[in-house]
Amino acid sequence: MTRRLVVVGDTLLDRDVEGVVNRLCPDSPVPVLDENNSMDRPGGAGLAALFAAGRGFEVSLVTALADDEGGARLSRLLTAGGVQVYGLPLPGATPEKIRLRTRGRVLLRHDRGGPAGPPGEPSEAVLELLAGAAGILVSDYGRGVARLPALRAALAGTAAPIVWDPHPRGPAAVPGVRLATPNEVEARELAGVTTGGSRLATAGRCAQALRQRWRVGAVVVTLGGDGALLCHAGSTPLVVPPPTRADGDTCGAGDRFAAAATVALADGALVSEAVQQGVVEASGYVAGGGVASAVPATPARSPAARHHGGPGQGVRRSGDAVPVAAVDWSDRIGHRAAGEVVARVRADGGTVVATGGCFDLLHAGHVATLEAARQLGDCLVVCVNSDESVAALKGSDRPLVRHADRARLLAALGCVDAVVVFDESTPHAALAWLRPDIWVKGGDYGTGADGPELPEAEIMQRWGGHTVVVPYLDGRSTTEMITAARTGHGAAARTGHGAAARTGHGPVGRAR
Repeated sequence: MTRRLVVVGDTLLDRDVEGVVNRLCPDSPVPVLDENNSMDRPGGAGLAALFAAGRGFEVSLVTALADDEGGARLSRLLTAGGVQVYGLPLPGATPEKIRLRTRGRVLLRHDRGGPAGPPGEPSEAVLELLAGAAGILVSDYGRGVARLPALRAALAGTAAPIVWDPHPRGPAAVPGVRLATPNEVEARELAGVTTGGSRLATAGRCAQALRQRWRVGAVVVTLGGDGALLCHAGSTPLVVPPPTRADGDTCGAGDRFAAAATVALADGALVSEAVQQGVVEASGYVAGGGVASAVPATPARSPAARHHGGPGQGVRRSGDAVPVAAVDWSDRIGHRAAGEVVARVRADGGTVVATGGCFDLLHAGHVATLEAARQLGDCLVVCVNSDESVAALKGSDRPLVRHADRARLLAALGCVDAVVVFDESTPHAALAWLRPDIWVKGGDYGTGADGPELPEAEIMQRWGGHTVVVPYLDGRSTTEMITAARTGHGAAARTGHGAAARTGHGPVGRAR
């Protein structure tokens, strides 16, 4: 039986810009950072979910994602990290935290983006996910997910141990939470306790005030490099010192602590044992170099990011006769274009339809499937495998047509509203961000009770979406076309009398 740990909360896109400072600005006494590289990673609840992944549990993240490039990037990064994303609609822009760093120190943090309204309500699949969880971490960053009434009701009704990592701008923890984990500053602000007396005495007063007000089992106040202070129902708190004193980048240490404590509680540990495990892991995390060492980051300007959309952005391969910059790119290509289309349709109460595939050697079968898909809703977004993805799926001799050209051809079709390119073997990361109402596949999966389920059905259920199949035209197959061209039997491909036409069926992937 699968053991599942669920993280609920607000996810941000964190970007570290590394550089060198050798001079001051001539018109203002501030340092000038010459950028060397820029790295992206999930922050907030997304970072906590990555910390929990790979520890004996399947990890699911319930979070809000905006219809923009930042939301798409987060979905890809989280999926690549082994996290199943249950995305809620987020009006506005993806919140970003940008740190300008040099020689291991932060010069400036620049925050931008953020919600323009509350996140959308969770689907039934999300509520069922919480009901069946072995452990739950609420990672609240004050941006609205922890306030959703349906989520709070589900959290209050679950039997799973809950760790609540609060934020001063967020709501109170739901009654019955096993452990709340504010840091010192958060605890004082949330409890309304002014400083006075010793540090431990102040932390203890804050913890007891919050425990009683929120009606939670225990509150632990994290003390940075000095460990943590845990308050139960009794009058005597437990002080948990760190195994070693560590100095370094503390960004994400609170998320590491909360994730470790949640995993321990889900494994049956006592609260005191879970807090000790959290202190050990958070201390080791800081000593080991912090987030830069613990979480693999992705270059913000990697080739994978470049080929996902924009004029002149693509990957040239040997033998290309025309530079990518010469391609007549459309404003229908890329995550920004898709996000704008989806947001506009959703604002009007319309239906978002998506489909996907390799679309190598675009043919009449593809067009028929796309036209049928577009008739099911108010816009059609096509998810296209990148060159790297096609090669991994079909062999080193494919694709015949690079993704830049495949995307351009698809965008030129009147039935296609937007095209996005994805690198993974499946479109799951793109779907978790797009959250289409309908996912369409062309082929012979069948619609009867005994027909196999589409591989995308599970992820579509996360937000209440549906999967459907539309027939493809017999005899139209990229593989058949390639074979016919290589063997000289072109008439079979042109007239549709190949093997697929004779049998009337075949793998769904043939029309891709």
